[in-house]
Amino acid sequence: MQKRKLGVLGLEVSALSLGCMGYSSDARQLRDRAQMIGLIRAAVERGVDFFDTAEVYGPFTNEEMVGEAIAPIRDQVIVATKFGWDVDAATGVHNGGVNSRPDHIRAAVEGSLKRLRVEQIDLLYQHRVDPDVPMEEVAGVVKELIQQGKVKYFGMSEASSDSIHRAHAVQPVSALQSEYSLWTREPETDILPTLEELGIGLVPFSPLGKGFLTGTIDVNTTLDSADFRNSIPRFSTEARTANQALVELIRAVGDRHGATPAQVALAWLLAKKPWIVPLFGTRKVERLDENLGALAVHLSADDIEELEQRSAEIGVQGERYPAQMLKLSGR
Repeated sequence: MQKRKLGVLGLEVSALSLGCMGYSSDARQLRDRAQMIGLIRAAVERGVDFFDTAEVYGPFTNEEMVGEAIAPIRDQVIVATKFGWDVDAATGVHNGGVNSRPDHIRAAVEGSLKRLRVEQIDLLYQHRVDPDVPMEEVAGVVKELIQQGKVKYFGMSEASSDSIHRAHAVQPVSALQSEYSLWTREPETDILPTLEELGIGLVPFSPLGKGFLTGTIDVNTTLDSADFRNSIPRFSTEARTANQALVELIRAVGDRHGATPAQVALAWLLAKKPWIVPLFGTRKVERLDENLGALAVHLSADDIEELEQRSAEIGVQGERYPAQMLKLSGR
């Protein structure tokens, strides 16, 4: 497995990361727990050592599942989790907003340590920036947790360049998690230059466009009524029809390499910077193997230029999130 470094403090991880957020048909009951534990362990067998969860996934049940999965192989894995949503520590009720008050951060970390069955969280992200709490204060609390040995590295998610600079000045940030893919390229404007300047790694989530860039979803695909993507403007009938042109572009490049659209989308991210570690999710071993195959796809400079120029010409129709969620993005 290829390795990549995130930040300058020593965090080194597998070149691809497995996200665990979607590992349940029922967020609170986690009925597919055994299947997902098996998938995590299968990923470790294949060399993946970087796994992503959060207290809000469930809430809580996802961290518990990940904790069970890694318990016998703790020394082989690096686990990232997150605080920052207003989740009641006692009941697990998600109150909808953000919360990065110092006492809330400390309580969230204590809960995550127990659920993950670990003595130290490898990478702790602030899930979303809290406009009511200064970034310096948030970073200061994380710095204390690092000094106490409860956290090893500090990360942020969907944060603006200004927020990153302010936090990094107090406690060095090792990684930023943000949406970035061939159909979400906004980070190229100011986020990537900021990360390059400060020596921070990028862990792009939704690198496959929530499944759309894999080529397995089109205008005729019927999503389950409970599927979150039904609320995303980019998945409307009109948007899916228009955005199909981007998938066909990716497919055409893949055909030249004997690669699937998913592998090309991941290979493009891997080729952008040596400090980018794409974070994908899957529920199936065959998809895990397909995505890991992206590591063997080597796009040429001409391939990359074609993907970037033509995708810009095609454009993408529809916002990446519903309006209310976009308001909570720190960008």
